Amino acid sequence: MENLDVMVLRQLRDWRRAGQRALLATVVRTWGSSPRPIGSIMALCEDGTVVGSVSGGCIEDDLIYRYSQAYANAAPTSASANAPKGEKTMPSGAPGFVKYGITADEAHRFGLPCGGTLELLLEYDPDPAQLSELVRLLESGRLVERVVRLSDGAVTLTAAAAPTELELTDTQLVNTFGPEYRMLLIGAGQLTEYLATMALFSGFAVTVCDPREEYRGAWSVAAAKVVSDMPDDVVQAFKPDRRSCVVALTHDPKLDDLALLEALKTDAFYVGAIGSRRNNQARHDRMIEHFGETEESLARLRGPIGIYIGSKTPAEIAVSVMAEILAVKNGVALPRDVEVAIAKNERHLAAHDTPAPDSIVCGLTRLEHD
Repeated sequence: MENLDVMVLRQLRDWRRAGQRALLATVVRTWGSSPRPIGSIMALCEDGTVVGSVSGGCIEDDLIYRYSQAYANAAPTSASANAPKGEKTMPSGAPGFVKYGITADEAHRFGLPCGGTLELLLEYDPDPAQLSELVRLLESGRLVERVVRLSDGAVTLTAAAAPTELELTDTQLVNTFGPEYRMLLIGAGQLTEYLATMALFSGFAVTVCDPREEYRGAWSVAAAKVVSDMPDDVVQAFKPDRRSCVVALTHDPKLDDLALLEALKTDAFYVGAIGSRRNNQARHDRMIEHFGETEESLARLRGPIGIYIGSKTPAEIAVSVMAEILAVKNGVALPRDVEVAIAKNERHLAAHDTPAPDSIVCGLTRLEHD
């Protein structure tokens, strides 16, 4: 599943290219609890088709009722019973604002959390040429700042150096759109299949690298791209940026180490490798002794990866790792009691009054999950 914003903007572009009327709705303010964060977008076509989301569904229903030709003669739904009466056509001209959830009754009617209120900016019939250029830039991996002039809806696009929060002033809306998040996985084993599947559903584009034919031959996640070059070469070609993460899952230093070192030279927001505390320390020692690294240069290298949820199976371990990646992506500092190494050791100390040893299974150091 690709980046939701790109999907919305691409579909809106296609509608406008085909001469259909459409609007773009953006969440610009929230008060209290809100079902969708500021910056969320959705597009509505004149035929009633919607892509994207600004709520749990009821606000979308109300917008369809207000502005869709398909519902011009329809009876009000429960969500739109109090919508303004009159011609159900999409306005033209300058963007407009609409608020939902101002009263307790409205909050209940529109499915908003207790006390929640949100405000949308509605852009009517966005210019198809501007949308085409925006989608082109995003598909080429660019980060783009989109500025909407509130007086007439005119749009300007400029390159952005870093993601920023949505900004709304008296004269303009500034929203940053970025390319989809990307994940590069080293190793094509069973754990990788689970992690790749979760990443795809979370909006990441997934590339899997494994030069070992016996592993690639059993790969079953069709939506992930699979490559066979050596991992360090793949990392260089991948060009990780601030919307990229690199995860090594082979347990083989010949495959993992050089790829991780290359990834640490980039702006990837997450670089990590599977393995126990003992394996993680051995990896650090190798990199310092043989490649001239320091503890400071390796500070961004995560391991053991994941959060502590008592994982026992590849699927559960993938959940643990995906949760940590999403936390880092979203800027959430995880408490120490869910960090794998710390949590496992404290659990073992409580039970045995001695530090937890690394377990050995079939001659390999077992993953730092129970």
